Amino acid sequence: MSGDHSDAAIARRVRRLETLLEEKGVLTGARLDEIIDAFVTGATPANGARVVARAWTDPAYKARLLSDGTAAVRELGYMKGGYERLRVVENTENAHNVIVCTLCSCYPLFLLGPSPSWYKSEAYRSRVVRDPRAVLAEFGLHLPADTRITVWDSSAETRYMVLPRRPADTEGLSEEQLAALVTRNALIGTAAL
Repeated sequence: MSGDHSDAAIARRVRRLETLLEEKGVLTGARLDEIIDAFVTGATPANGARVVARAWTDPAYKARLLSDGTAAVRELGYMKGGYERLRVVENTENAHNVIVCTLCSCYPLFLLGPSPSWYKSEAYRSRVVRDPRAVLAEFGLHLPADTRITVWDSSAETRYMVLPRRPADTEGLSEEQLAALVTRNALIGTAAL
């Protein structure tokens, strides 16, 4: 991906797009504000947690989610946001996944809610790629030495979400109860459940 991804450059591009939409009569400023407010209001990690709970309880849905995250999330009504592809990566007993956006802070907002400040920090963005095990330890996540860690770099075209491992002894829980166990950090991969 090329170009200037600084906050100021992105803000200028967004403002220019808003201006063009208004000048061309596509949307009024007030309508654009309503659309943005509606989108942000619905952006919560509870959406991602519901997706995870469904995957934990429905093997066919889980297979679809891992095969085509965009389509599977759309089934539940959560695919919003202007990115074209959502890829869901699964944590297993021997493999752990963590997401980052090294260029800026691309992130599936509608599924994970507003990104935490540390996700946008240059320190996280650079260090998690170089030494993910140390960064995860700083979050309190100490993985066995033989666990393979994969870092997935989000972009404007592809966003990632982690499918955390289902906690032990949760077989009798409902989807709603399972969703309540899922945290945003688990969906990013900086925590386990």
